[in-house]
Amino acid sequence: MSEMKDAMKAKDEAGLRGLRAIKAEIIKAKTDPGAGGKITEEGELKLLQKLVKQRRDSLDIFVQQHREDLAQKEREEITIIEKFLPQQLSEEEIRTAVQQIISGMGAVSPADMGKIMGAANKQLAGKADGKTIATVVKELLNR
Repeated sequence: MSEMKDAMKAKDEAGLRGLRAIKAEIIKAKTDPGAGGKITEEGELKLLQKLVKQRRDSLDIFVQQHREDLAQKEREEITIIEKFLPQQLSEEEIRTAVQQIISGMGAVSPADMGKIMGAANKQLAGKADGKTIATVVKELLNR
């Protein structure tokens, strides 16, 4: 809320849009059936990752359609939302972590992708994009 107040005072439209989107999603998650009016930190991270993913998907579409005005808005919101996520791992760091998981589980073929993805997503939650994790797992298992 203090971030929203600061954005309002600074007349930061992009910041305000991003913060309002976060607030709306948190309120929605808290009022979902079974949530009990609370959301865990892990739930918040998943929610923020979902918001970033939605905006990246929209950004790709806007870039393809040559709508730079809309693409710029998405970029701004992504920047704001990412401030609330933990530092994202580089692809090399993801590769190292996934390699350790594969070695630890004894996976040898692409048929093991499901169990590796489950462990990797759990271990790297909030620190890496699921799409990147999947790409790295697929690449390492197909060697």
